[in-house]
Amino acid sequence: MTATYAVSSKPMTFAEFLEWRPNRRYELHNGVLVEMQPTGKHDEISGFLAIELALEIRRCNLNYFLGRDTLIKAPEGDTAYAPDGVVIDRTALAREPLWQKSSTLIHGTSIPLVIEITSNNWRDDYWHKLSDYETLGIAEYWIVDYQALGGRRYIGEPKVPTISVFQLVNEEYQAQLFRGSDRIRSKVFPELNLTAEQIFQAGA
Repeated sequence: MTATYAVSSKPMTFAEFLEWRPNRRYELHNGVLVEMQPTGKHDEISGFLAIELALEIRRCNLNYFLGRDTLIKAPEGDTAYAPDGVVIDRTALAREPLWQKSSTLIHGTSIPLVIEITSNNWRDDYWHKLSDYETLGIAEYWIVDYQALGGRRYIGEPKVPTISVFQLVNEEYQAQLFRGSDRIRSKVFPELNLTAEQIFQAGA
């Protein structure tokens, strides 16, 4: 998703952000407003994954649902993310103090899976968000890098479209990389029958 940093005379606190937040999609990065503007292909992939995961939730009769305008509050500072996809555990929402008023989650245990689709802000996805989601204890984090923008340290050489699946093991993320005809291996959706290429070709 293309990120545009908004001009502001002073940093914004998380509480101010929740009060101000308009209908347009914004994140807050250390007090700085960031407008998140998706591209067409980005939206196609996001919509495709939403349909596939919703069908899997229904098929497996899981007590999950997909957040639409959900914010995830980072564990420290004035930072909040609006992920491209978030699977929410309905049974955990009673412990989320900001959910009913602001559609905001602060506990990783409420989030079985979060998805980011990489664009010009790929460093946020592979660095800041990776660290924050790991610290929150979100069980699984997917980075869908359909343009192979990520650094070589993350997706290897040669750089090709890659889906990185990070799974929490002993409070640390362990990464698996999926390309081409590789079937995505997910602990949250172990029976999901979806390849990396099917996701990259969404809408084609």
